[in-house]
Amino acid sequence: MNEYNFNIEEIEESEKSTGMNSIVLYKPEKPKKHIALKIMASLMSVAVISASSIAVYRNVAESPVQTVSVSENSGSPSSVEAQNMGLITTNSADNKILSTEEVVEKVLPSVVGIESQFTVTYQNNGGYFFGGFNNNMPSEETSVGTGTGVVITENGYIVTNAHVIYDSQYGAGKADSVSVLLNDNNRYDAEIVGYDTDCDLAVLKIDATELTAAEFGNSDALKLGEDVTAIGNPLGFDLMNTVTRGIVSGLNRNITINEKSMNLIQTDAAINSGNSGGPLINKYGQVIGINSSKMSSTYGSASVEGIGFAIPSNEVSQIVDDIMKYGYVTGKPQLGISCQDVTETISNMYNMPVGVYIVEISENSAASKAGLKTGDIITAVNDVEITTADELNAQKNLHKAGEEITIKYVRNGEEMTASVKLDEQTN
Repeated sequence: MNEYNFNIEEIEESEKSTGMNSIVLYKPEKPKKHIALKIMASLMSVAVISASSIAVYRNVAESPVQTVSVSENSGSPSSVEAQNMGLITTNSADNKILSTEEVVEKVLPSVVGIESQFTVTYQNNGGYFFGGFNNNMPSEETSVGTGTGVVITENGYIVTNAHVIYDSQYGAGKADSVSVLLNDNNRYDAEIVGYDTDCDLAVLKIDATELTAAEFGNSDALKLGEDVTAIGNPLGFDLMNTVTRGIVSGLNRNITINEKSMNLIQTDAAINSGNSGGPLINKYGQVIGINSSKMSSTYGSASVEGIGFAIPSNEVSQIVDDIMKYGYVTGKPQLGISCQDVTETISNMYNMPVGVYIVEISENSAASKAGLKTGDIITAVNDVEITTADELNAQKNLHKAGEEITIKYVRNGEEMTASVKLDEQTN
């Protein structure tokens, strides 16, 4: 006899009779908070936070809860034609060590400010306005985020962080518009060529020529303790082109940011909100990283200072090339499912296993071809126990597209296994 005797069809029928929806049942509700307060609180959070700067101009509540997706989409190419070319070439350092002043003089013309405008939709909490009753109708508000970018070609291609032009924290999504401010104070409308939220990188294009492209160095040649400089726009354009200095504090740091694991350079050069997408520069005046995140000012009970992170330049080069050539980052694995967690509470209520409940399966996806179905509950990957979608993602991302993984799951109380050949994520 199996340990679990639930039947998903019976559960769904039971919920229909009580007016409940089975998918909503497994969706945890987030506490609603004022978005402006949440932004302020994030500066003192106990996790790694992204380093963008968002100013909300009106009262905006938190966006609706979204279903967790194991196959999160990345950015697709824009009307700017993808080019079969490498935009970034990493160079070996020469023997000429520059002073900090010379480093700044060399790289500063390549550093730009980026401003993104978003539309945030939120649900009103009821109440009165203009003498009438507000019947919980959704509202839209405008928010503006600022960040930093680096010019990578003379004809207007720019690299920055994906989170500068795409908001996943508050559900705003892709920016409605993006503009770029050059060091000569000229402002250009920018087009989003492509982006990848997992890698946190984006490519923009402006209609400009004769720009100064930054020189990129070999991040694999970095040494612990090496001097580095950061340039960016902390807290917006009022402090544009702020220069901070430090050392390489750590290499190959495996850091989880917004539930995504990244391999990053650690530095004690000050990186603040608005520095996102800016350069981390070596002593030869070469960009060896794109600043992306920092540890919050408090981490648990400890006070934290000077722990920032940058995406290595060699990885930036590969990702930018993929975005330009294909419109996506190649080799990323995909199951092709959307899912939600089965918590201990739900497990006890319905005599279901703790794990990951499959809400939806994409047609002809890896999961579909392996025989998985909606309602299956994934409990293990390659004999590693899975209790949340985050853990499922983590195990999936240990592999490349084309590799096989073994998934253990429960269907109507019966434990089963499936061999799944991972697809390549192409959108």
